[in-house]
Amino acid sequence: MQSRMKEKDSLPIRNSHVAGIDVGSQKMFASVAGGSPKIFGSCTADLRALRDWLAEQKVTSVAMEATGVYWLCLYGLLEEAGMEALVVNGAHVKSLPGRKSDMQDCQWLATLHSRGLLRSGFVPTSEIRQLRDYQRLRSDLVTMASTHVQHMQKALERLNLKIHTVISSVIGVSGLGMIQAIVSGERNPEALLKLCDEQILEKKEGALRKALEGNWQPEHLFALRLALEAWQFYQGQIEQCDAQLGARVAALAKDEPAPPLAPKKELRNNAPRNLPELQKHLAQIYGADLTRIPGLNHYTALLLLSEVGWDMSRWGSVKQFTAGLGVAPATRQSGNRKRNQKRHMGRAGRIFCLAAQSMASAKKSWLGSFYRRIRATRGGPVAVKATARKLAQLFYLTLTKGWDYVEQGIAEYEKRYREGQIRRLNRLARELGITVGLTTSTL
Repeated sequence: MQSRMKEKDSLPIRNSHVAGIDVGSQKMFASVAGGSPKIFGSCTADLRALRDWLAEQKVTSVAMEATGVYWLCLYGLLEEAGMEALVVNGAHVKSLPGRKSDMQDCQWLATLHSRGLLRSGFVPTSEIRQLRDYQRLRSDLVTMASTHVQHMQKALERLNLKIHTVISSVIGVSGLGMIQAIVSGERNPEALLKLCDEQILEKKEGALRKALEGNWQPEHLFALRLALEAWQFYQGQIEQCDAQLGARVAALAKDEPAPPLAPKKELRNNAPRNLPELQKHLAQIYGADLTRIPGLNHYTALLLLSEVGWDMSRWGSVKQFTAGLGVAPATRQSGNRKRNQKRHMGRAGRIFCLAAQSMASAKKSWLGSFYRRIRATRGGPVAVKATARKLAQLFYLTLTKGWDYVEQGIAEYEKRYREGQIRRLNRLARELGITVGLTTSTL
């Protein structure tokens, strides 16, 4: 340990006007250039005192670990004060043996930072962080609302009403209409059938009529009513979040005319549906309509905006972008040993993975062919991640190079893929002793 400490002390100091802060829920431990720490509280007045003390010490850059959500308020204050704030991964700044305490952690951070050994993780701008907070709150509300959908299904099962086994969703127009009527006191299956959509009645009228014969026990009807009311409450909360999201996106949209918009794609059940100008505003913010990319709709574009923003200059290249999302493969080499290394995948990477799953059934998209080709040889999880990487590359290149550049790249990929298919067919034909003739339409 002594030799490692001496080696650390021998490293040249690149900037002495830096500080390291060990962030906690109750106390903040701060050290300037590895010097003696100073302790501050975590209340707003204490954070302002910490900021002022750092300014007095002529600190220009501060490093802190990403500890829960405790760093966010301090980060905002330092950002307003014009100080550079680095939020580093705790796994990258592990203390040396025998140096584990809050006091020593801040000194260790400051020491590493003064020698230029720390690299900040991605932290979006304040306006994107605000949009992210609204979006993540909305996602939490959707999750909590889905719990009460399960409660409704359980109550229907206890009532021996097999509605959820006949129709696809109990919170669709037909299912919700029947549940509301049941809660209001309706028990006649014929009256409940009239609330269903005509398409359901054409195919499933007999099965649904049989499924609507229940035992009507009062305790389970009570549970169904409470679950319905709870679900409706969360829908109201989600609508309020949608209004806030719409207002924030409209404020971020530029006054310039929107680029040409692609036809709107189908949205999933939990996507906001009361924001008619969302696609236009997102196109104004991005400078391009991202719904042209296969697998992305305007709700997916909103999710990506709240996670990574629209400024791609933070990443030096498309490879750095996909690696930062965790969708690119990684290797670790030591001597002659080389092995794969798993990357951490954040929320943005998972968004691209969800979009990639929709490519499994895409029959007319080159990404669908790519997904199925990888799945046939490497399996579904690898195919999803590989397709997500392709989507992330298209996202990055659209924002940095423009859609025309991406469109030419897609056309070139489809051309090379078709030529590869023809070569494989010719090789297989030669092996089987078959002569293949190609027509102009085939080429």
